[in-house]
Amino acid sequence: MLKTVIAGDLEIAYQERGSADAPAVILLHGFPYDIHGYDEVATQLAPSARVIVPYLRGFGPTRFLSAATMRSGQQAAIAHDLLALMDALSIPSAVLAGYDWGARAACIVAALWPQRVDGLVTGGGYQIQDIAAAAHPLVPDLEHRLWYQYYFHGERGRAGLAANRFELGRLLWQQWSPSWAFSDETYAQSAAAFDNPDFVDVVVHSYRHRFGLVPGDPRFDATEALLAQQPPILVPAVVLEGADDGVAPPLEQDRKRDLFGARYERRLIPGVGHNIPQEAPQAFAEAIASLLPAAV
Repeated sequence: MLKTVIAGDLEIAYQERGSADAPAVILLHGFPYDIHGYDEVATQLAPSARVIVPYLRGFGPTRFLSAATMRSGQQAAIAHDLLALMDALSIPSAVLAGYDWGARAACIVAALWPQRVDGLVTGGGYQIQDIAAAAHPLVPDLEHRLWYQYYFHGERGRAGLAANRFELGRLLWQQWSPSWAFSDETYAQSAAAFDNPDFVDVVVHSYRHRFGLVPGDPRFDATEALLAQQPPILVPAVVLEGADDGVAPPLEQDRKRDLFGARYERRLIPGVGHNIPQEAPQAFAEAIASLLPAAV
């Protein structure tokens, strides 16, 4: 059953499992996914943790409180949403875990507010955007994987997302997780979250802001300035990478290893694509369990 809480700019919808007295774990989804990607992970963790799985801004039943609030999808906005959620639920610190957008929010809070983070599990490694460097082209093999981001830079892409969000999301699932034979029912369960009235605005802003094409919400300028410095993540961290990730294929070595602290582990998961928690829930849950305070 879903719960809701007023947190910052949002009324955040979330699932909660486990005991309120247990160490807290917050599981954060990405685009184009939703909280159902964590169903099995949350089940495995519930006996030993208080597990919170929120819908991000622009997804599912999560709603903005005011029509006047900018529908920003920038990295600082989703990080501040995470902090506001922790405050609203009286969670002083937690293990944060995510992939895609969710990994970005978790990485930012771990870097800038480490006192709130017991440990970090991040799909794909260091996920804080270097917006100043975004203008530099990648090699063609990596560039073509980002077609959807460039598509959203224009109004044709906005219209395409609005009209074909279900079909577009399914295509991305297929391209990003080529080894995963997900069912129609599994995809439809998550794709229902794309019917949020702010989904298109938040997604389009996210992929335009990350390339420096549009301004962000001025309230987050100070945070974005800190993120532009690519701050280190010094909390205990486990990096998970799917060997078959179709959008961000893993490199032989983590090129941003130097931005993590001493307690760092990288785990490559064979036969798994971009949606790590749903494709490899046991590996994801085990990474989190290794960082729970009782396990330290």
